[in-house]
Amino acid sequence: MKKNKVIYSIEHKKYLKNIKTKKAWIFFTQIGLLIGFLLLWEALIFFKILDPLFFSSPLRILRTIKEMFVEQKLYEGYIIYVHIGITLFECVLGFLISTVIGSFIAIGLWWSDYLRKVLDPYLVILNSLPKVALGPVIILIMGLGLKAIITMAVLICIIITISSTLHGMTSCDPDKILLMKSMGATKFQVLSKLLLPYSIPNFISVLKINIGLSWIGAITGEYLTSRAGLGFIIDYGRQFFKSDLVMTSIVLLSIMAAIMYLGVSLIEQKVSKNR
Repeated sequence: MKKNKVIYSIEHKKYLKNIKTKKAWIFFTQIGLLIGFLLLWEALIFFKILDPLFFSSPLRILRTIKEMFVEQKLYEGYIIYVHIGITLFECVLGFLISTVIGSFIAIGLWWSDYLRKVLDPYLVILNSLPKVALGPVIILIMGLGLKAIITMAVLICIIITISSTLHGMTSCDPDKILLMKSMGATKFQVLSKLLLPYSIPNFISVLKINIGLSWIGAITGEYLTSRAGLGFIIDYGRQFFKSDLVMTSIVLLSIMAAIMYLGVSLIEQKVSKNR
């Protein structure tokens, strides 16, 4: 059976063509800005306006990447793939734990108005508290290593998850909630049929925020208590003034964070199509 062919008007075709052209220009402009930034950076190093000891350079970063991935140079006894795997594992695990637990806590706070009012000032205080300051306490409680790093990542992400998710649920139109209750809906039905679907866009935004925060938590934890991972390599390069190592590790972190962000964006697109 043949599908009916969609016929567009000339104006609509022009509109679609303009959208594609605009997207193409945006993409090429982004690439152009990146290339221009790299060329300027390399030129400033070449003409000795910037000191390569502190700022490295794109060419030196490429050489370091070659050492890492092609020559597989060891850093504290591990190749770069091991360091990347360790940091990625810590980041993803912290991201998942904070997102899941934070979401359930937000639902619990919505469910109990009394509990929400009691805990609200404490959430504000915990959110404003610099988590790095808790590093020594976390190490004393959790010990050195993986547990302390993941705990740091979770603490940095979870308060934002709770606050943002709860805000998304409480910002729903109260008239819609009242309408459902007037029709005999239970509290669970209001939650599952109205609030959770309504909060999906806000939840996607929380995921995007948590990507960056989970990387911050993992790297901060590795600064404090790790002998492996990209955070450790950055700290190692800082101590011995190896800016090439520091900048290369930052580039690798940026690429992995961008991939995770792209994954969440793809989920957002699929959810938007299905709504």
